[in-house]
Amino acid sequence: VHLVESGGGLVQPGGSLRLSCAASGFTFSSYTVNWVRQAPGKGLEWVSSSEGGVIGRTTYADSVKGRFTISRDNAKNTLYLQMNSLKAEDTAVYYCAGMKYWCSGPVCYDKMLYDYWGQGTQVTVSS
Repeated sequence: VHLVESGGGLVQPGGSLRLSCAASGFTFSSYTVNWVRQAPGKGLEWVSSSEGGVIGRTTYADSVKGRFTISRDNAKNTLYLQMNSLKAEDTAVYYCAGMKYWCSGPVCYDKMLYDYWGQGTQVTVSS
């Protein structure tokens, strides 16, 4: 079972990046798959949730609402995070993580809640 993130890099403040998370080994379309990040010297922070199944809810942390967009392509077993208007405080390692049940909100930072967890991709926002 794998979750593999890609798309990170160095970007200037105000710029954009799109992260991808390729999934394998489980029924991606029915799973909640979230983005969680960890800034240098800080703990894990929930960023956004994407629900699997028919309903397909999406939610965002207040810190990224209006700037980030989560989406998924179930045919490609891939989750995305479009990040616009990036700020220095968005600098972090971004992880995608999957679970069978819905989890949305700050409590969803905990790695122990998830069935699957990726290796992370570094995003650095700096001039």
